Amino acid sequence: MAAQGMRSYEMTEIVARGLEECLTEAFGIATDECDGVFLSVDIDACDPGHAPGTGTPEPGGLTARQLLDSVRRIAYELPVVGVDEVEVSPPYDHAEITSFLANRVVLEALSGIARRRRDQADGTVWDPTRPLLSDRPDRRP
Repeated sequence: MAAQGMRSYEMTEIVARGLEECLTEAFGIATDECDGVFLSVDIDACDPGHAPGTGTPEPGGLTARQLLDSVRRIAYELPVVGVDEVEVSPPYDHAEITSFLANRVVLEALSGIARRRRDQADGTVWDPTRPLLSDRPDRRP
């Protein structure tokens, strides 16, 4: 990776600096001189307690919540043009925990992309602390 000028983040750095700060820095790198970003989510970035069904479990990884929030933020803030989910291994996936998480990863990515497009069309900005429908009076229950 170093020979190719690529940047990686180990969990010790993510814990020390904070996931949000590392993501913000990575966004600047990822969008430097490009028109679109392909998001490939490797499920073994999660701690095996959250995603046991992978061929290369790595203790000490992200929680499911951290992964889902990160994927939604990436899909919302970056010009994502494609997404994939890799390293899910059904034979190791007892109780389908990993499959459920992988499914949710894809849903979060699609939701982030859809919200970004809606906000661009409406001139609004998503605030994750507010319910999604509260900024559209015509869509209130």
